[in-house]
Amino acid sequence: MNRLFGSKNTAPKPNLQGAISNLETRIESIDVQLSKLNAELSTYQQRLVKMRDGPGKNALKQKALKVLQRRKMYESQKDQLQQQSWNMEQAGMMQDNLKNVMVTVDALKTTNKELKKQYGKIDIDKIEQLQDEMADLMDIGNDIQESISRSYDVPEDVDEAELDAELEALGEEVELGGEWDAETAYETPSFLQGEPGIPEFVDEPPTGEKVKQAI
Repeated sequence: MNRLFGSKNTAPKPNLQGAISNLETRIESIDVQLSKLNAELSTYQQRLVKMRDGPGKNALKQKALKVLQRRKMYESQKDQLQQQSWNMEQAGMMQDNLKNVMVTVDALKTTNKELKKQYGKIDIDKIEQLQDEMADLMDIGNDIQESISRSYDVPEDVDEAELDAELEALGEEVELGGEWDAETAYETPSFLQGEPGIPEFVDEPPTGEKVKQAI
């Protein structure tokens, strides 16, 4: 059976980079052949220049023409292989770009799943309720501050016109009674008024003379 249909090829299929390497090897071998043919043509040209016209020169010329034909054939093969290599290099670049695109797409999918999980845990209604509660707390705080900072000295229902009139009356009293003296603002108690007298337990007031010392 294997002789009729052939055995199954189990060798690994060459990848794109391997195919490019094979083409470059073939191109290098063609360059070697072209170098040999160019050297042979150079020899024939040098000999043809020195030879006279005749059968020998014509025979040598035919050999040179055959070498030239072979060189053209190799050059055509080289051009085809180079074009194939370039096409495969472009395909390799497209393949690399496609791999990069696939990696980017996979990363975006993973990120999208994670974002859905995270945003799925957030309740917009609860956030709105929290914002409303914060606004209410701010209003309560403002009310507390206003209540604490309320003044108790002047009643809120006092008329400013009455205050102005009372202040003007005080000014007139000052003009009539003189300047206000802080030292006389308070009266001296009755038990402190009057000049201090001589104590009652002293029989006679001192005469002012010095008592003579006994000799």
